[in-house]
Amino acid sequence: MNRDTRELEAHIQALLAEPAPQAPPLAQALSELWQQYQDLLERMERITRVSDAYQSMARQRELSLAERFDKQLRQLEKVARISDRYQKMMRELNLALKEAATHDPLTALVNRRPLLDRLRAEMERSDSRGHAFCVAMLDIDSFKPINDSYGHDVGDSVLVETSRVMESEVREYDLCGRWGGEEFLIILPETSLAEAEAIIHRVRAGIAALRIRVGADALSVTISAGLAQYRTGERYSELLNRADAALLQAKRAGRDRQQSAG
Repeated sequence: MNRDTRELEAHIQALLAEPAPQAPPLAQALSELWQQYQDLLERMERITRVSDAYQSMARQRELSLAERFDKQLRQLEKVARISDRYQKMMRELNLALKEAATHDPLTALVNRRPLLDRLRAEMERSDSRGHAFCVAMLDIDSFKPINDSYGHDVGDSVLVETSRVMESEVREYDLCGRWGGEEFLIILPETSLAEAEAIIHRVRAGIAALRIRVGADALSVTISAGLAQYRTGERYSELLNRADAALLQAKRAGRDRQQSAG
């Protein structure tokens, strides 16, 4: 309400408060008009209060909806984080299971399953393209006495260190795996028997130079090997049997040597 309106209202109230004997009809009309004005003003004030209350309720409702939305959004974000962690755990578990199914847990070399898969693949490739490839069966010499004299922990160290040297001495595309116990298998693709003999000689020399600390002692080991070149059309079991027979010959000839199958 501005200043002019307040002054007008004050003036009207002053006129109504004074007796008006000369013009009573005008005073009566002015009084009725003033009352209607007051009633209208009261109605407007009520409407204003109702409007303010409604707007306040609307704002509260909007705030309540926003709070519920924020709460649900936070819950969804939490569920999404849990889902992401679960999926990551599942991926890691699948990788671990795959690793356990295809790799030796002690030496980290591949086990028989991927070795046989690679062997079959190389046989098919050799049959279709005529490329030579070889396999080498290797065995740590006198491994049982090592376990008996120093214990299985030292025996495990020998296996791990031997595997490390063996894998470092072969070529990048060769596949070296643990066949079982202290026996290993190396698959040498695109390799003639003469080339395979040179590679296995290098592997054996690297292992012979290895020194494994056992307390104050330095333990050394040697390895014997049997090699065989794939013959077109033969089964993988026949190829492995020829390499194994050559290994047996190397063992019988005094160990720490290699023998090639005829």
